[in-house]
Amino acid sequence: MRKRYGRDSKGKLVHTADVYTDEEHGIDRRSLDGDAVKVVRRLQRHGFDAYVVGGAVRDLLLGKHPKDFDVSTDATPNQIRRLFRNSRVIGKRFRLVHILFRDKVIEVSTFRSEESEGFKNLFGSIDEDVRRRDFTANALYLDPVENTVVDYVGGVRDVRKRRLREVIPVSRIFVEDPVRMIRAFKYANTAGLAPSRRIRRRIKKDAPRLTNTPPSRLTEEIFKILNSGHARGIVSDLIEFGLFGAILPGAAELANRRNGYRHVLLGRLGELDARRSASGPLDRTDLVMYLTADYLLRYSPLADSRRIPFRDAYYEVKEFLRPVTPANKEVEGAINEAFRLKRRLIQTSPGRSTGAPALESTP
Repeated sequence: MRKRYGRDSKGKLVHTADVYTDEEHGIDRRSLDGDAVKVVRRLQRHGFDAYVVGGAVRDLLLGKHPKDFDVSTDATPNQIRRLFRNSRVIGKRFRLVHILFRDKVIEVSTFRSEESEGFKNLFGSIDEDVRRRDFTANALYLDPVENTVVDYVGGVRDVRKRRLREVIPVSRIFVEDPVRMIRAFKYANTAGLAPSRRIRRRIKKDAPRLTNTPPSRLTEEIFKILNSGHARGIVSDLIEFGLFGAILPGAAELANRRNGYRHVLLGRLGELDARRSASGPLDRTDLVMYLTADYLLRYSPLADSRRIPFRDAYYEVKEFLRPVTPANKEVEGAINEAFRLKRRLIQTSPGRSTGAPALESTP
């Protein structure tokens, strides 16, 4: 294994990182995204440091095939923009560059300063950037040209041992971004990385911080969970650690009040996972339907009605999902699909009651 060295505050030469060769890390070059490699190669050719970073490297080490490949570099957004005509700069507090290809976007970020906090970021060096990563498994830098992995924090060992350790001090990691608590359980279920006891204890302590998260971010996170293929396990963990109530307080309150609903919800998410595994990603209308159909038809105040006006069903589902805010057309489609499935079940199940609620005035 090669070593990388730097200077400490007194100018003394110190070991800063391990560099794993292709024989040591075992990542198959054929698993790399060709467009991400082109981006890195062009940046390096113009004298910049550039790497594939984050979840893609973690997943490659686990033998998975990542969907998204992000790149990090010491080039500034304006320098990146000048090198790639097919790009655009996004963001206000911390600017990123999206390089547009026919069927994908490669996101390129500039190394962040260690003085950065949360989303108030300053540009820095790779040695500082690594200290701004959340967990060691996400703090790995892959040079796809040389096919080497640069590891400052022991992330390769943690991935191999299937453990989740923090990079940012545990007293700050969830204060800076509470959504990291959700992601810890996503990594636990999707990558098999078990959070340390220190992380689990801190999540229980910091769980109330999640209630201040903007609805747009909670909406993004819940849809990622639902389409992960591991929704049942993730949601079960979120309920256990007191996080689910910040994402879907209506569902969490009902799950706490009625044990039957919790069982039904997790069972439905298990069905969703099976369908996701068999058929690939689902559209958001289907995801909303899996999340809300049982509530609407069995547990909501409307469930005892002989006929449910569509308008009432729509507002009931919207209220149940707050603060998550799916598009109106996704809610409408989910309601219609829920009632179609209900009618189909009644028609194909002799002896079942035909007194289930019907839907009126569908759009």
